[in-house]
Amino acid sequence: MYFPSWLSQLYKGLSRPIRRTTQPIWGSLYRSLVQSPQRRNPEFNSFAVRTNTCGELRSSHLGQEVTLCGWIQYRRQNTFLVLRDFHGLVQVVIPQDESAASVKKILCEAPVESVVRVSGTVISRPAGQENPKMPTGEIEIKVKTAELLNACKKLPFEIKDFMKKTEALRLQYRYLDLRSFQMQYNLRLRSQMVMKMREYLCNLHGFVDIETPTLFKRTPGGAKEFLVPSREPGKFYSLPQSPQQFKQLLMVGGLDRYFQVARCYRDEGSRPDRQPEFTQIDIEMSFVDQTGIQSLIEGLLQYSWPNDKDPVVVPFPTVTFTEALATYGTDKPDTRFGMKIIDISDVFRNTEIGFLQDALSKPHGTVKAICIPEGAKYLKRRDIESIRKFAADHFNQEILPVFLNANRNWNSPVANFIMESQRLELIRLMDTQEEDVVLLTAGEHNKACSLLGKLRLECADLLETRGMVLRDPTLFSFLWVVDFPLFLPKEENPRELESAHHPFTAPHPSDIHLLYTEPQKARSQHYDLVLNGNEIGGGSIRIHNAELQHYILATLLKEDVKMLSHLLQALDYGAPPHGGIALGLDRLICLVTGSPSIRDVIAFPKSFRGHDLMSNAPDSIPPEELKPYHIRVSWPTDSKAERAH
Repeated sequence: MYFPSWLSQLYKGLSRPIRRTTQPIWGSLYRSLVQSPQRRNPEFNSFAVRTNTCGELRSSHLGQEVTLCGWIQYRRQNTFLVLRDFHGLVQVVIPQDESAASVKKILCEAPVESVVRVSGTVISRPAGQENPKMPTGEIEIKVKTAELLNACKKLPFEIKDFMKKTEALRLQYRYLDLRSFQMQYNLRLRSQMVMKMREYLCNLHGFVDIETPTLFKRTPGGAKEFLVPSREPGKFYSLPQSPQQFKQLLMVGGLDRYFQVARCYRDEGSRPDRQPEFTQIDIEMSFVDQTGIQSLIEGLLQYSWPNDKDPVVVPFPTVTFTEALATYGTDKPDTRFGMKIIDISDVFRNTEIGFLQDALSKPHGTVKAICIPEGAKYLKRRDIESIRKFAADHFNQEILPVFLNANRNWNSPVANFIMESQRLELIRLMDTQEEDVVLLTAGEHNKACSLLGKLRLECADLLETRGMVLRDPTLFSFLWVVDFPLFLPKEENPRELESAHHPFTAPHPSDIHLLYTEPQKARSQHYDLVLNGNEIGGGSIRIHNAELQHYILATLLKEDVKMLSHLLQALDYGAPPHGGIALGLDRLICLVTGSPSIRDVIAFPKSFRGHDLMSNAPDSIPPEELKPYHIRVSWPTDSKAERAH
């Protein structure tokens, strides 16, 4: 395995301001924190006992005496080895003459992945032995001295990206997994993007980087929070799921522009691809509107975007929540491909198909459809049956597959009741081709759209497994979703309301009157940023009027306002209009790097069950250590032990 020149490309890619520019391979690692005409290259060897990194040596270094430190990647026939560090690989020639027997012994006997320091001369590789795939492939090191810094025991897995390893094993030995090329790339890219974000916000736009407390109090609504015991009986801190209240209070305090790389915590249990602790780019501004926040974030992403990706094009398109649901069946649509939901109710006003008649006879009944491109070619009979079963099991809905070729209506006898005029109108509305398949359903608007939204993604996955390219993996499709509902009915009691996002979100200016008559119809000033079907950010303009905030909390949401008395009091002391947003850093970096899981862009993540497999956290605490916190563990009943007695 050859180690590509990824690090130099990474620094090159992150050294530009906004436009793509042609630069030498070694561009600037960081822009100067203070804008100046001079830029400095990274000093990778300062303060270290090496003279160079393994990945930086080229023909221009021929004849130089160098000292390198790194891990033995592999060794061949005791004649040469490849040395690796964070920067790359270099070939080291093992001396064969008797005068260097001690050096040969060290380099030949040290196990793979041992750490060594070598000193020697940069020489050209023999003619015909150059390796064009390796950035250092024109040179090698003629060793004079070598030192074994630390021998490596037998590894639980090889440090090679192409070696298949279970995620559990990778997390158990995370410190070894971090040596892989992909993890090195992911974490360094993450670091560089965050650095560029800091520069853009703090140096270019006057934001203040402020840390907010980790120990706080329980917040009403939202996700479950982790509790931290205190030494006062019955009193607990909570780990904040976001710095929401603090950043609003900073605006009351006149800081004007706040920013933080914030650690956040949510006790969401065993949810795939979620983390109990995560990081967000947290932002709040005074005297701003929704357009201002959106423009700020577009500029932030454009400025910090890696240069080896296609440039970010701004402004991002915007759709309303209602439009997103009607067109894509979800509030976080993947707009890299079509297959949009089409309303075809008018086509079937006079249909003889029973379930369509029933749906259209109801007040909010509708008929919706999506077109599966070349579905007749790629979908098999069992796929259609699986789609229909999914609709019945999860949505209690019928799905009618319509093939343009009438001989292909598998398991759809009702398709024979589609008149020729309806078929032709369907072809016109759906803009279908001969091999396309139309999936049709009927029912209440939101339910029908949600079902087709799920099937749109399922069918896209299915088509791509069969060889069709629908979603370009190199394309980054950003989208703003706005005008969300301010409230939603509670699942356990639909007559009561809960915040669609959080209770501090301001209502849409046009809908304030609805708060006192029909609050369930009120829209909010919330906005989500979606990338390739993933929500990567969300924010809102906040309520800055104490009376309105109290009314929403106490009257509409029936929350205990005493828990938020500090915030309500602050809003009464001259709070400026303000708004903000938080970007999910883990999810963003995951999408930028094309990683399969957010755990691949976090140095020390938890498993999907919330466990640290390396240290075995969470762990038990002896009862005597719990006494100062006035806590006693109530162990679950062991049913087996009960049966034994």
